[in-house]
Amino acid sequence: MGFRRTELPNGVRVLTEHLPGQRSASLGAWVGTGSRDEEPEAAGATHFLEHLVFKGTPTRSALQIAQDFDAIGGDLNAFTTKELTCFHARVLAKDVPMTLETIADMLQNATLTPDDVEAERSVVLEEIAMHEDTPDDIVYDVFHEALWAGHALGRRVQGYASTIEAMPRDVISSFYQAHYRPRGIVVSAAGAIEHDAFCDLVARCFPAARAAPPSRAGDAPVGTTSLEIVRRDIEQVHLVYGTPGLRRSDERRWAIGVLNVALGGGMSSRLFQEIREKRGLAYAIGSSHQGFADAGAFTVYAGCSPERAHQVLTLIREQVDAVTAAGITDEELERARTHLRGILLVSLDDSTALMSHLGRSELYHDEVLETEDMIRRIEAVTADDVREVAGVVLADAAWSLAAIGPAIDADLSGFVGEAA
Repeated sequence: MGFRRTELPNGVRVLTEHLPGQRSASLGAWVGTGSRDEEPEAAGATHFLEHLVFKGTPTRSALQIAQDFDAIGGDLNAFTTKELTCFHARVLAKDVPMTLETIADMLQNATLTPDDVEAERSVVLEEIAMHEDTPDDIVYDVFHEALWAGHALGRRVQGYASTIEAMPRDVISSFYQAHYRPRGIVVSAAGAIEHDAFCDLVARCFPAARAAPPSRAGDAPVGTTSLEIVRRDIEQVHLVYGTPGLRRSDERRWAIGVLNVALGGGMSSRLFQEIREKRGLAYAIGSSHQGFADAGAFTVYAGCSPERAHQVLTLIREQVDAVTAAGITDEELERARTHLRGILLVSLDDSTALMSHLGRSELYHDEVLETEDMIRRIEAVTADDVREVAGVVLADAAWSLAAIGPAIDADLSGFVGEAA
């Protein structure tokens, strides 16, 4: 049936898609603020706020919020990224009004009491500690810090133990007042939703029409070359090898998506077949591309024993060089396009994924592409398009490498810098 979009007088943008036959709905409130909008001394403030708004408002305690959603069997959660924060839920259709009223209250009226700040400070520090114990996750943080050294985009979403420990309540409160404003919010929903009635509900829940949040400031990050090795007493070494990519608005993103699938984005990809299936050098191996407002990163991840790290990196380099020199085959092209079509269609059968697509697209691109339009763009990618984008992103690129694990005997410095 397609989505519908309405911009309310107070600046809130509402996007919905009705899915016939469903009894539930997924909805989310999207705030265009993430970790890259923080000052260095406030690193982690956005994620800290994500936690704190669940602690209550003048009319709802943290316990009441928890009890309300447990009572209806609903799911209420949130997440923070480098460029946005989302508060989302999936509930039965009859519980949509209560759900949106709760989320809107949290976003506009969180009390942020000193006691709550101190209690949640400990929780956030525990989450940071838990993240530090997950090397296949933390290695990406180390990589981004190296790739965009000194830039806000390179800092960790959760912040650092030092900044969280030192962050005063007034810094968090000021950040909340500045960024959590209706004109910066997108509300999306999918499932058992009627657009006009949902718009009326959003208008009631977000009555204020305060000024827009501050614009994102600062220059675009410039990728640097770096080798960062973090010693850990663990069994494997976790590697992220990568280079600057494309910003998310770049029309070549469809071609780099096809390139990624062929190179390392699936079980039939070159990296998976060469490194895992043929040689058994790693259990986990794959590539990905992530685009941001003004930058991007193309990365390859591998987890292997330390004595195999140099060989794995050599094989990665060989496959990257091969794809930049000769492109991909017609068979790989068609398989990658079919793969992307399938993932897209399967994912958008889920109301939560569809709600997320609507919210992210509006917040990131100020437009939402229909499914058929996205499929057309995928199918329009040619082998020449893939070869061209590989030349731009991968050939003669400035490569950086991050590694976490036990000592590695081999010298890895030769993999860093411009490709030979």
